[in-house]
Amino acid sequence: MILAIDTGNTNVVLGCIENGEVRSVARMATDIHRTADEYAVAMRDILAFHGVDVSRLEGAILSSVVWPLNTTLRQAVKQLIGTEPLAVGRGLKTGLDIRIDDPGQVGADLVVGAVAGLALCEPPLILIDMGTATTLTAVDAAGRFVGGAIVPGLRLSMEALSQGTSQLPRVSLEAPVKCIGTNTVASMQSGAIFGTAAMIDGMIDRMEEELGSSATVIATGGLAGCVVACCRREIRWEPDLLLKGLAVLWEKNRPKK
Repeated sequence: MILAIDTGNTNVVLGCIENGEVRSVARMATDIHRTADEYAVAMRDILAFHGVDVSRLEGAILSSVVWPLNTTLRQAVKQLIGTEPLAVGRGLKTGLDIRIDDPGQVGADLVVGAVAGLALCEPPLILIDMGTATTLTAVDAAGRFVGGAIVPGLRLSMEALSQGTSQLPRVSLEAPVKCIGTNTVASMQSGAIFGTAAMIDGMIDRMEEELGSSATVIATGGLAGCVVACCRREIRWEPDLLLKGLAVLWEKNRPKK
């Protein structure tokens, strides 16, 4: 069993993977002020809470978009299991052909998502990750990572809306009964959920035009579930997409015994 760690701006997701299958998933808040000791203890406790025996972990792999935490998390994992994790970045074999202006600018999460998508489906692909930011990534028919788009995340947008106006409250992110809201809360929920769904449908159309063919669309991220259900395009929801991608990368780069 290995520990896969997907570090985003909001959450650190821990996945225990055995024989390529995600067996357990836990989440903890991302906090750049925590020390390696604190992360090691928190990881140990939350894994134990989910019934995971840390002594069974043979290794770990880390993906992070929060660069100030990279060293801290590597140290925490070493304290937890005795060895440093593999880290997604320069030097790690991905098998991904990245065709953008500067391949070094591609975030680790986008690389991992593309690797997972190609392991699950034939290209062309459009990969949507809805977290603090919403990213849409295109992989062409030849399996090449050709670029994408970055949009402010749904929760981030709604926080900005409530903070930047005097009369609009914070609302729960759930779909209202209909698109035309008849009160402030329902109207905000409509804009958030149906508006985001319409944006995603439209971006898929535009990306497929540029790819030159229809694509398989895969969505992941904590906010994707409620939005995908409201999209008119067919979208495959894979909540553990990045953990599955980390499992693939581990197999490509696992230390030799």
